[in-house]
Amino acid sequence: MVLSRFWLAIFISSIVFVVFALFTGNNYTIDFVLNGQKGDPILVSEKYLDQIPVFVRDSIELKTDKTMIVNRDLSNPDTTYVYSNKTVKIFSGVQKADGLLPTCKYTLVDLVLPLIAYLAFFCGLMELLIISGATEKLAVVLSPVFVKVFPSIPKNHPSISYMTMNFAANFLGLDSAATPFGLKAMQSLQEINPDKDQASDAQIMFMCLHASGLTLIATSIIGYRAAANAANPADVMLPCIITSFIGTIAAFIIVGLKQKINFKSASLAVGLITLIGGIIGLLLYVNHLDLIGKSYFTSNLSALILIAIIAYTLILSMVKEKKFADANTTVYETFVVGANNGVKTGVVIFPYVLGMLVAISLFRNSGLFEIISNGIAFVFSNLGVSKEITDALPVALLRPFSSAGSRGFLIDSMNTFGADSMTGRLSSIFQCSAESTFYVIAVYFGSVNIKNTRYALPIMLWVDLICVITAIFVASWFF
Repeated sequence: MVLSRFWLAIFISSIVFVVFALFTGNNYTIDFVLNGQKGDPILVSEKYLDQIPVFVRDSIELKTDKTMIVNRDLSNPDTTYVYSNKTVKIFSGVQKADGLLPTCKYTLVDLVLPLIAYLAFFCGLMELLIISGATEKLAVVLSPVFVKVFPSIPKNHPSISYMTMNFAANFLGLDSAATPFGLKAMQSLQEINPDKDQASDAQIMFMCLHASGLTLIATSIIGYRAAANAANPADVMLPCIITSFIGTIAAFIIVGLKQKINFKSASLAVGLITLIGGIIGLLLYVNHLDLIGKSYFTSNLSALILIAIIAYTLILSMVKEKKFADANTTVYETFVVGANNGVKTGVVIFPYVLGMLVAISLFRNSGLFEIISNGIAFVFSNLGVSKEITDALPVALLRPFSSAGSRGFLIDSMNTFGADSMTGRLSSIFQCSAESTFYVIAVYFGSVNIKNTRYALPIMLWVDLICVITAIFVASWFF
């Protein structure tokens, strides 16, 4: 219900604002909201040749392409004059996001179709693990901890192994593998959900822990920083881990208090201490490496682990081939069945993702996001927060809505202020400290047709806020 109302609020307020801007003259046209593409120049006016400044008119008449660009400073976008069909079209600034119709195409072609391919492959592997008995054994090993975190899940339930693999994939930056494992976990949890239209406590806990984005290897962030000529692209890795870890602990505590989980459980304490110890050990190892060593380690660890998972699954399936025969199937046929289920899941979630991304596109292009972002930055600056921090806030504000959009702000902030500036580094930490909340909700709850997400969205947004505040303190401490 909360998600539905929020979605309607974004859509309706954006439409009202776009129409208001058109009739008050703030927008010359609203076609860009529907058909424009990210990075396109925005048409702000159209005049006859004799209505434009003389120096511009003279320059246009001398040029073969009939185009004149007036360069401004960083605070003012370039203005482009294009003479065509007896009028001069005037463009200023660039579009922040794809319009509504290009977003529909992007969602299907560039997002959902690749996602379906990932789902097909990894769901095929998951089916092999199920028949071979690996998931059952993993669930047995981890049940003592998981039944404390998820008290509504029966002991040794298969969802335990799926959630474990999702958390591990996220932790290692294996995004392509994390989503299929996570969707399989949601489907497994849905089987024991007494109310199929409403999110269960276990599903909410899993979603909030997943969305907190605990990551060890922020491979993509390191890549962006390297492309921006950072002196040490991996120098934000430790702050990213600390920020996302605090976000994960916050999510666990907030949801745990809501669900009245027993935090004094010995097995829960042992599991948490083990996790913290593992993180500290990895941090100490990575921290002693030199620049080349860190780059080599971060770029290869995730890939090696993913290959190891694939190899382990296939070898185990070969060793346990008798189990497949007992199930009246073969290893290859089992993989195909799992892949087919992955394709079906991708088709199911497509409308949910489409609806959310189209609303976010309209929200950004309407100008509302920019007004809210500037307003928050203004409030922070008047509270004494440094400009270096407020300049990075657009990344934090857009991150819950769109990973691609916040990534654009991240790259822009590094290009504008420098990859090694406080703004560039803080933007990097914002980008890797949490998941895209609304996208995650649309994908995961949509995959099992959950209509009422209960308190999942508010808690996930609170965790996003905690990650933002933590990132600011951690970045200020480190840099």
